[in-house]
Amino acid sequence: MQLSLQARERLFGYTLLTPCLLFVIIFAFYPILYSFYLSLHKIILSLPQLGQPFSGLDNYSALFQDRIALHSLRNTLIFVFFTTVFEILLGLVIALIINRQFRGRGLVRAAVLIPWAVPTVVASQMWRFIFNDKYGLANFLLFGSDTSAYSAWLANPVTAFAAIMIADVWKTSSFAGLLILAGLQVIPEDLYEAAQIDGASRWQQFRRITLPLVKPAILIALLFRTMDAFRVFDLVFVMTQGGPADATNVLQFYGYKKIFAEGLMGYGSTISVLVFFISLLISIIYIRVIGTGLFKE
Repeated sequence: MQLSLQARERLFGYTLLTPCLLFVIIFAFYPILYSFYLSLHKIILSLPQLGQPFSGLDNYSALFQDRIALHSLRNTLIFVFFTTVFEILLGLVIALIINRQFRGRGLVRAAVLIPWAVPTVVASQMWRFIFNDKYGLANFLLFGSDTSAYSAWLANPVTAFAAIMIADVWKTSSFAGLLILAGLQVIPEDLYEAAQIDGASRWQQFRRITLPLVKPAILIALLFRTMDAFRVFDLVFVMTQGGPADATNVLQFYGYKKIFAEGLMGYGSTISVLVFFISLLISIIYIRVIGTGLFKE
């Protein structure tokens, strides 16, 4: 039986979508479901003779009674909040600057994206050298050759946490700026010309035209950066190893230590599931905000 043109087009569409759907199922849905399965079992890699006994929600109960885990959750939330805020603000500034017409704008745009292009491990190592207490650039710029005044940035709980946030903001602000720049470039120039004719100042143009129209792009950048900040791992791994005294411990790094250092596969998977559900909840909130047009004038 010969299929109609509409049926053939629908079949062709399904054929094109099937490889993508299989890819998502294999590399996204399956790992999530398997991590949830592991979180419901007591699995100790160093004691394979115990098998994988089902433990129900025991891992989750232990997680919310684990002081280090709760401290890591607090660190993660603080890290996400401050880095995201500063990255969006700096990204907006970067986007406003490179959106203007000036000589050498292409070179400036390319230079701005260099931090984002640098691999995170390389950037982390660079910032670890910068904050080194003996030969770091930070101490040299602040104290010169007076080595007696040098500060051990990564050995102090407060400055170590600030250091990883500075490194993250430096690396990813340009990405936020790139997303916001895309929103700026779709704003019609006619609006600014009309505002100038009406006598609007630069600040009034920014507040009444630029900001309302670029808010959807800002919200998209906020969504991407928040999700990325929640899975921070390599910065902490390279720069501080969660120290000093767990001051820079974040959930992803704590889960890594539980699985690979202590062999607690089930418990470590529970931490991964917690990170996933927190990220999912925030994503849903952001998407609902975008969908309801809360950030639109």
